[in-house]
Amino acid sequence: EQISFLARSSRACSRLGLPLLAMMYPRGAKIQDEHSPKEVSHAARIGVELGADVVKTNYTGSPESFKLVVESSHIPVVIAGGPKTSSTREFLKMVSDAISAGAAGVSIGRNVFQHEEPRKMAEALKAIVHEGASVDYAMEVVEG
Repeated sequence: EQISFLARSSRACSRLGLPLLAMMYPRGAKIQDEHSPKEVSHAARIGVELGADVVKTNYTGSPESFKLVVESSHIPVVIAGGPKTSSTREFLKMVSDAISAGAAGVSIGRNVFQHEEPRKMAEALKAIVHEGASVDYAMEVVEG
């Protein structure tokens, strides 16, 4: 049902000249690990084949494994923020690792908006994604 909806949305966006961001997450009874590189790559590829312009999906846990996801797609791939992380450094490292693996960016919600300093967290993300900043520098932005 969700894939059919995405296909209809893709056709509508194409007719209207609108870009389509597809949120592609491995889900269902047969999925044992929704962060598995194989499963995430497959989900991203479905988004590509249905006409998405950008795919938002899960981070797979390491730059090496996420690179497989990026390489399986010929469109930009962005990572979802995932669950609220236990530490700011851990979260910023995930973002940095995804960018180093070829992610085009991030689509983050709660890890910014639920942070005690959301503006500083957004600035730290900007530094990593757009300026190639290190995790240490991004931590200085958040803590500064």
